[in-house]
Amino acid sequence: MPPTITAFESSPDRGQGLARDMRVRWALEEVGQPYEVRLVSFSAMKEPAHRALHPFGQIPTYEEGDLALFESGAIVFHVAQRHAGLLPEDAHARARAIAWMFAALNTVEAPILDLQTAKFLEGDKPWSAERLPLVKDRIRKRLGELSDRLGDADWLDGAFSAGDLMMVHALLRLRPSGLLDEYPSLAAYVARGEARPAFKRAFAAQLAVFTGKLATG
Repeated sequence: MPPTITAFESSPDRGQGLARDMRVRWALEEVGQPYEVRLVSFSAMKEPAHRALHPFGQIPTYEEGDLALFESGAIVFHVAQRHAGLLPEDAHARARAIAWMFAALNTVEAPILDLQTAKFLEGDKPWSAERLPLVKDRIRKRLGELSDRLGDADWLDGAFSAGDLMMVHALLRLRPSGLLDEYPSLAAYVARGEARPAFKRAFAAQLAVFTGKLATG
């Protein structure tokens, strides 16, 4: 039986590829692993049945036989370990790819999520106008460091890996802010990720949940 993942029944991003099930879909598409999707409502996510899979009442989850996982990074890591295509065979290169997965989640995505909090949850606070530039500056610092490391390479460490998958998806959240455009090499890096056939298939599948039909082109 193929694994089953969970996704939003009604995605807050209107199917634009930002929800975290996108990472899992993309990873599964990259390795050629068929999968099934169970859509859950916001209310169902907080019910005991879903919390048994995800103790924090979020998505995605991953079920394969008697294995149940939560957290998108852990799920992508599991997929990458089980199937060829997302982690290098060389032990040192493999370790570096895993390091980039952690960097995407812990070092780069964290301030990006802080920006979303500052804009959408704290935007009406009297101190928001003062805090927002500080949040953006922290993001710019990380983007500058990442851009310097990437240089003119296509991917972070040789061939495309799970590290790139996680990093590209984290950076995608910046597109509406315009901050990504300040770093042309990173904007091009994200575009290369989006151009991958596996990304396109995953995006179309996630968008179809919102529109009711598969995207074309």
